[in-house]
Amino acid sequence: MSYMYVLNGDATLSQLRQSRLRGGVVVCREMMSEGKVKNTKDPVEFFESRAKHLEFQYGIDKQTYYTNVVHELEKLKNSSSFDEIVLWFEADLFCQINLVFIIIYLKNNLDTLPPISIVDMPHHREVTDYPSLLEQRVLLQPADIQLAFDTWEAYCEDTPLALEKITRMEGGNLKYLPAALRAHLERFPDVESGLSSIEKFFLRKLSLGKYRNYDLYTAFWDELWIYGFGDFQLDLLIQRMQQAGVIENEAQMISITSLGQEVLNNEENYLDYLPLHHRWLGGVRLDKTPWRWDPSLQKIIKKEQ
Repeated sequence: MSYMYVLNGDATLSQLRQSRLRGGVVVCREMMSEGKVKNTKDPVEFFESRAKHLEFQYGIDKQTYYTNVVHELEKLKNSSSFDEIVLWFEADLFCQINLVFIIIYLKNNLDTLPPISIVDMPHHREVTDYPSLLEQRVLLQPADIQLAFDTWEAYCEDTPLALEKITRMEGGNLKYLPAALRAHLERFPDVESGLSSIEKFFLRKLSLGKYRNYDLYTAFWDELWIYGFGDFQLDLLIQRMQQAGVIENEAQMISITSLGQEVLNNEENYLDYLPLHHRWLGGVRLDKTPWRWDPSLQKIIKKEQ
């Protein structure tokens, strides 16, 4: 059997090489859980839009993006020659959205689609027995491929309602997908405070005392591992919270401000202090959407203007 391995990130690449498993390798270096995704089936248009957005909003050089991300993914166009495509992705939101995108990319770019399987990767645990994980892989069925298509289409829409329906469905062999999408929906602004689930988590921690960056991030990784975010994404969140004036960072110690405490108590709205221009969650532009997360109802609602 010849395998094409698709990995989520370079950390898995080094571990896979040490395992001495043989096969072709493509590394997905995207972060589709972050920022704008254009609702288009044209890959050229999609990546052009994506590159422009990531450069403007996240400071990721356009040429670097094409070299490290797009050109790497284009190797998948040659994967028809392999007997099987094996996807190595974890259960968190970061991995699951990338996983869905990879399935769509394969389906749209290959005339003949080889069998696609998925490895159940342990969450944030050092893996030593990659051959054993490979043996336990599960073949994706047509219903799984269809769920991936439905999910990606819903993720690219300018409303989260279709995505919310998927969170209440069985995931089949994409068993981690519904929970990951639920975590995504909780990133929409809280209907009362305007905070996302992650921003609220940070403020709640800081209301108990000051934290060093690393210790705050470690608490996040322990308790909200479902997001799968790394330093880069958390640094961006902390910078935005500083700009909004809800936290302060002095002498490498982060603390909540009086405004931050008021926002946490629903006495002020975070969105009054944080500009949402060019901020996106998938296909939803946050400064243009009425959709909010209601923690009491545990669902997305449309806030009256």
